[in-house]
Amino acid sequence: MPTKPTLRRRPSEGTSPTPTPPPKLPLPALLALATAVFITSLTETLPAGLLPAMSADLGVSESATGQTVTVYAIGTALTAIPLTAATAGWRRKRLLLAAMAGFAAANTVTAVSEAYLLTMGARFVAGVAAGLAWALLAGYARRLAPAHLQGKAIAIAMAGIPVALSLGVPAGTFLGEVVSWQVAFLVMTGLTVGLLAWIAALVPDHPGQEPGGQEPGGAGAPAPRTLHALRVPGVTPVLFVTLVFVLAHTVLYTYIATFLDELGMGGSTDLVLLVFGAASLVSIWIVGALIHRRLRALTLASVLLVGVAAAVLAAFSASPALVYVAVTLWGLGWGGAPTLLQTAAGDAADKAGAADAAQAMLVTLWNVAMAGGGVFGGVLLGLAGTSSFPWTILLLLVPVLLAVAAARRHGFPVRGGGGGR
Repeated sequence: MPTKPTLRRRPSEGTSPTPTPPPKLPLPALLALATAVFITSLTETLPAGLLPAMSADLGVSESATGQTVTVYAIGTALTAIPLTAATAGWRRKRLLLAAMAGFAAANTVTAVSEAYLLTMGARFVAGVAAGLAWALLAGYARRLAPAHLQGKAIAIAMAGIPVALSLGVPAGTFLGEVVSWQVAFLVMTGLTVGLLAWIAALVPDHPGQEPGGQEPGGAGAPAPRTLHALRVPGVTPVLFVTLVFVLAHTVLYTYIATFLDELGMGGSTDLVLLVFGAASLVSIWIVGALIHRRLRALTLASVLLVGVAAAVLAAFSASPALVYVAVTLWGLGWGGAPTLLQTAAGDAADKAGAADAAQAMLVTLWNVAMAGGGVFGGVLLGLAGTSSFPWTILLLLVPVLLAVAAARRHGFPVRGGGGGR
C-alpha cells in the first residue's frame, strides 16, 4: 500500500531520529477476535430462542432442553482455570485456532444429534472451548495493541457480545422458525470455519508462557500462579464485582421474555433485545474511547446505570415507554461491563505476571454467575414472580457499588492502572 514519504538525513545533518507515525490498532485482527467473541456468546445463548423445536425433536421437556445453556456454563466454569494452566506454553494463535475448532465440532454435533445425552455432551464440549477462548481473548487483544490503546482494543474485541445478544439470538431464532433449529447451528459451524481461515491469515501470533513462568509481555500465569493471583492487590475486588454484577444481570436477562410477557409486552421481546443491544454498542464505543483514562469512573457509571434501570422497571413497569427507557439505560450500563472488568483484572494482575490467571478466574466466576443467575431467577420466579427481579437486582448492586468505590487504590484505582479519575 502507498506510504507517506519519509525524511532522509544526510550524513552532515544532525542526529535527530526520523519521525515515525504512532502505532495503530490492528483492526483486521481485532475484528477477528470480535467475531470469535460473537460466536462464543451466540453458541451459549442460541438454544434460548429454539427451545420448543429442540425439545420436540429431542423428546424432552423445554425445561430439560433449557439445561443445554446451563451445561455450557458449567463446562466453561469447570475447565477455564485448569485448561489455561495446561496450555500456558502454547503459542496464542495455535490456542485460539484450537478453541474455535472446538466450537465448530460441538455445533456440528448439536445440529445432527437426535439424542438428548449426545446433545448435552456436545454442549459441554462447547463450554470447554468457551472457557479456553474467554481466558485467552482479552489478553490476546491487549497484546495486539500498543499500551495506550489496549483498553480500546479489548472494547473492539468484546463488541461481539452485544451483537450476539441483540442481533445473533433474534436472527438465529428466526432462522430456526423459518427453516429448522438444526440449520441455525450449522450456520454457526459455517461462520466458525470462515473465522478459522480469517485467524490463520490475518491474526498475528504471540508466544505462550516461557518455561520460567513469565509469559513474554508480562501475561503469563502457570498453575501455581492461579492462587497467587488472588493475593495480588486489586484482583479480589474485581473478581467479587464480576461475580455479583453478572449474577444481577443474568437474573433478569435469562427470563426477559417471561418478564415482558407478564407486562403484556411478550410480542415485543425481539424489539426490546434490539434496543438493549444498540445501547450496549453505544456503551462499548464510549468505554473504548475513555477506558484508558477513566476506568474507575466508567465502572461506577456502569453499576449506577444498571441500578437506575432496575429501579425504573421496579416502579414504572406498567408503562411500555418507560420499559424501553429502562432497557436503554440497562444496555448503556451493561454493554461495556465485560471490557471494564477484564481490563481491570488484567491491569491489576499484569505487574505480578498473573494476568492470564486472573482472566481465567474471571471467566470461571462469570460463568458460575450465569449458571447461578438462571437457577436463582427460576427460584424467584416460582416464589415471588417476575416483579421480584428488578428489586433483586437493586439489592445485589449495593455491594457491587460499595466494592468498586472501596477499591480506589487497587482494582478500580483513582489513578494509573488504566484507570484514571
